Amino acid sequence: MSVLVTGGAGFIGAHMALALIDRGESVVVLDNLSTGVRANIPSSAVFVPGDIGDSQVLKGLFAAYPIDAITHFAASTVVPDSVRDPLSYYLNNTVNTRNLIAAAVEARVRHFVFSSTAAVYGAPAGPLVSETAPTDPISPYGASKLMSERILRDASAAHDLGVAILRYFNVAGADPQARAGQSTPRATHLIKICVEAALGRRDGVDIYGEDYPTPDGTGVRDYIHVSDLIDAHLAALDSLRAGAPNLLYNCGYGRGHSVREVIDAINRVAGTSLPVRMRPRREGDAAAVVADASAIRADLGWTPRFDDLDIIVRHALAWERRAGRDRF
Repeated sequence: MSVLVTGGAGFIGAHMALALIDRGESVVVLDNLSTGVRANIPSSAVFVPGDIGDSQVLKGLFAAYPIDAITHFAASTVVPDSVRDPLSYYLNNTVNTRNLIAAAVEARVRHFVFSSTAAVYGAPAGPLVSETAPTDPISPYGASKLMSERILRDASAAHDLGVAILRYFNVAGADPQARAGQSTPRATHLIKICVEAALGRRDGVDIYGEDYPTPDGTGVRDYIHVSDLIDAHLAALDSLRAGAPNLLYNCGYGRGHSVREVIDAINRVAGTSLPVRMRPRREGDAAAVVADASAIRADLGWTPRFDDLDIIVRHALAWERRAGRDRF
């Protein structure tokens, strides 16, 4: 049997494909390469070019390969873009995900691991956000993901489909062996931007808002290493295969770092002093979002290996240096 990785040419999906192959699984990657990079797909994975919104592509894929599980990463993910163009986010993240779910049900796929987001919580009231916190998205991105969660739950109740929903906080870093990293063109992830600036590929770093109710006035986020996040996916998939009921977990470390603290970490690890520009707040950004991820630790035995901001930065920097050598 094989695992389908949608969006497997993207940042997180490529790491998932590598991790599955590392443990001997057969992997099929589906990606339309709109933001993903072909070189990110492991050579031993089967690559099917196409879109999750294309029912004919999905029908052919499920007929050709014995898929027993889907790990679904294909999505649009930039919060400010979702505010400017909400309809495209509802199409790609919700309508197209519904299309994928329908095709999976028809093909009798048994397990579905969904890439969701902390953006479903909106602007949380408390310092830590648990899975029982109210879901009140403040961006179309968060709303589009929350709608997909509901569709998955309803499909699971009606069909023999086990579902794991993982709500990510801020994913960063790179494969410790530098086999994969954040290579999406025009990426908006803070650590990616800072690393590029440290290597002279940007002329500085923008801070969007310095008047948030946080210790230094800048936004606070829970940064999780991409490899730890992938370990959470593997644990969730194994649990579904073992017959566990549907799963819902936060994926984060339980503590946050401000934008200024991230910039300090980049300067510390890279030995730089990055130019910083202050900008107005962006629409859809919350002041602070930090995970209560105790449930996944207790239930699935998930234990992070890279829970350190400097390690996250170091791995991201190593990847960016290698990717730069490959490009230039």
